Amino acid sequence: MFLQTEDPMRVRGVRVQGHDEMAMKLLFWELEQHLKSSSGASVVAIDNKIEQAMDLVKSHLMYAVREEVEVLKEQIKELIERNSQLEQENTLLKTLASPEQMAQFQAQVQTTSPPAAPTAATPGPACTIAQPGSHTSGPSA
Repeated sequence: MFLQTEDPMRVRGVRVQGHDEMAMKLLFWELEQHLKSSSGASVVAIDNKIEQAMDLVKSHLMYAVREEVEVLKEQIKELIERNSQLEQENTLLKTLASPEQMAQFQAQVQTTSPPAAPTAATPGPACTIAQPGSHTSGPSA
């Protein structure tokens, strides 16, 4: 077992916080009291308490990690679906755009910085290309 002396709440590189931190402090206080007044027989009981505390920390940590992994898997799935949708939309818009619109778009992309990624407040593509026939004819830059 590995316990660092400069910080009793840091066990095997895992930082214990919140309710678990209080439980660990209480456990270490109890262990300290036992060590001060213990005989050789109570060392086994102390080892058992240490083992229980380590198991508690491990189970809480594993639960938190599993929960976070599930959240991240769901986010990855949603991002893959959104990416596929945007790729299809991009392909469709490219096929519907006139050569003039594509040239104008390419010029705009080259002269401006990339648009910010859409947020939850602004879903959808950052710009849209007008349908052929819906634009007015006039001089272009």
